[in-house]
Amino acid sequence: MRIKSMVKRITDKYHTNDPLLIASHKQILIFYEDFKNVWGYFNSSRRVMMIHVNSNLSEELQRFVIAHELGHRIMHPNVNVPFLRSNTLHSIERIEREANQFAVELLVEDQLLLDGLTIYEAAAVCGVPVELAYLKKIPR
Repeated sequence: MRIKSMVKRITDKYHTNDPLLIASHKQILIFYEDFKNVWGYFNSSRRVMMIHVNSNLSEELQRFVIAHELGHRIMHPNVNVPFLRSNTLHSIERIEREANQFAVELLVEDQLLLDGLTIYEAAAVCGVPVELAYLKKIPR
């Protein structure tokens, strides 16, 4: 399933694009922690799902991290990205790009682009890192 249609199905189901509310609906706990070099990560333990977010990030970046980690949970439920990163030579670029695209599609509403904002302006308004704005699929 394409990422854009996956995000649409989720936002229609939960009537929101707020990653905090979606996480709550999916019974995913969110923890804010003092990390030095990590923005966040997803894990589960004994069927309890958790997103860990760097408490030192701005509120907007924290929201983006939550959306990104939701993307991992929804699109890559059986992939342990930290394990792959530290223990294998397997490329995680595709997995990270897909989670970033999920977050961008979730946070940047199509209507902003239809109203005339550029993808970069819309990204800035929605708290998405501008360097990832190109991942937004232009609505038709």
